[in-house]
Amino acid sequence: MSVESVEIPDEDQEMFEHFNFSVDPGQEPMRIDKFILQKIAHGTRTKIQLAIDSDNVLVNKKPTKSSYKVRPNDNISVVYPYPKREIELLPENIPLDIVYEDDDLMIINKKAGMVVHPGVGNFTGTLMNALIYHIDSLPQQNRPNADDPFSQLRPGLVHRIDKNTTGLLVIAKNDIALNKLGKAFHEKNVKRRYVALAWGNFKEDEGTVTTFIGRDVRDRKKMAAYTDPSKGKNAITHYKVIERFAHVTLIECRLETGRTHQIRVHMAYIGHPLFNDEVYGGNKILKGQAVGRYVQFVENCFSLIPRQALHAQSLGFVHPKTGKEVFFESELPEDMKLAIEKWRAFSHPNA
Repeated sequence: MSVESVEIPDEDQEMFEHFNFSVDPGQEPMRIDKFILQKIAHGTRTKIQLAIDSDNVLVNKKPTKSSYKVRPNDNISVVYPYPKREIELLPENIPLDIVYEDDDLMIINKKAGMVVHPGVGNFTGTLMNALIYHIDSLPQQNRPNADDPFSQLRPGLVHRIDKNTTGLLVIAKNDIALNKLGKAFHEKNVKRRYVALAWGNFKEDEGTVTTFIGRDVRDRKKMAAYTDPSKGKNAITHYKVIERFAHVTLIECRLETGRTHQIRVHMAYIGHPLFNDEVYGGNKILKGQAVGRYVQFVENCFSLIPRQALHAQSLGFVHPKTGKEVFFESELPEDMKLAIEKWRAFSHPNA
């Protein structure tokens, strides 16, 4: 059994960052890898070369080679993984719902309660522990070929979903796939659709929420939506009503950005917190008269889905190796199905 050093993302950061440089008019010719090494404080030759190999370094909006020599007034763009703190993780034999897998990536249908990556208080039992075990257990013929950078198998997080959110995640299995998928997410070239049950009756059938999301100044464990760009990062969520019930609404959400708790924060911001979201106030009876049989009904629904009612249902992107578009979907988990059926029966008793 092997022990692997795994890069752990900081909750306050995105998975990848973007650099943009304009070359000075008086700049002498210099290889672009050396130029970037001077510009990025935490850069290494290996990581910069990997970014170049992954087409994540653009000169005047076109991919380049490491031998290119920068010229005055060149515009250089780099998508680069954030520096991570590392911890040693043991592989753990934790069952995974693998929707799809090839030599370069995996699509996982994550269950509620599973932490995606380790953090304070969660160094075991995470998706990363399970992924390391899975990769260690691959048949010998599927082990890496040292001469092929696409086959250097190691699990890499491209994006995240919350512990108690269910649904689809793409996991890169080598560094080039990680960098190419990271670029796709960064450039908003990934199609993500979530389904959620939210409190209240939405006035419009569809809409868009645009704010800046950052840490809540009163509670650092929460995120908050701001109109001031200095307080957070730009966040855009498109929503559409799927079905209306008494006091709650089933919606779909499509993300343009991927901020921490984005859908949960945005729905709470517009007055429609997700059903049973204890962090953002959805675990209280927010609509309807809080008396008698209705109270018992809502509490029964809470017991059916003891988490925020949010599911990452579909995921589409261009495959990092084949260049073909791929698309994946997953069914709503049983707890959401049960809660929705209960609200449907309550809302339409004579149907």
